[in-house]
Amino acid sequence: MKKNEFLSQLRESLRGLPESDIDERVSFYSEMIDDRVEEGLSEEEAIEDIGGIDKVLEQISVETPISRLVKERIKPKRRLTGFEIVLIIIGFPLWFPLLIVFGVLLLVFFILLWVLVIVTYSVEFSLIATSLAGFARFAIEMSHGGFYYGYIGIGIAGFGLACLFLIACSYATKGTAKLTKTILVKIKRKMIGGKKNA
Repeated sequence: MKKNEFLSQLRESLRGLPESDIDERVSFYSEMIDDRVEEGLSEEEAIEDIGGIDKVLEQISVETPISRLVKERIKPKRRLTGFEIVLIIIGFPLWFPLLIVFGVLLLVFFILLWVLVIVTYSVEFSLIATSLAGFARFAIEMSHGGFYYGYIGIGIAGFGLACLFLIACSYATKGTAKLTKTILVKIKRKMIGGKKNA
């Protein structure tokens, strides 16, 4: 792929961004290709070195805040006519509740994603509490002249399980964070307008 073809595909794929951002990104990658060509690479090799359209779009999706994308999406491209304003006002009882429902469903989706993490940390804190309770009960029994080994066993077992379960908490958090990031990048990429190029 030649530089001009790459840049025109990039410009088309970034149509969901503000025009100033598109110009900035296209200019940045144009300079990047020129720098690599000056280092002795051909245009095709320079584009391959950059990673191609898909890699560039993914990088831009990661870097671009979702608030900027939403703002660009809802910003009208032209001035609304009086008729369109009247339709928006009349349709308010219909579109506003639907917007709220969509927002709530999105929030519930992300909460459900993180439920596994919440549950693993709940179990972790329960094991820690069990361990502390076992040690405390053993100390109380000792202070009253009793000597019940079961409580110290519960304390040690709870502590051991809590240490092991901490690994599960770590994996659950990392995995869920990675999944959340992947989903957000895909959403942002759709909003940017990037198409999957073969």
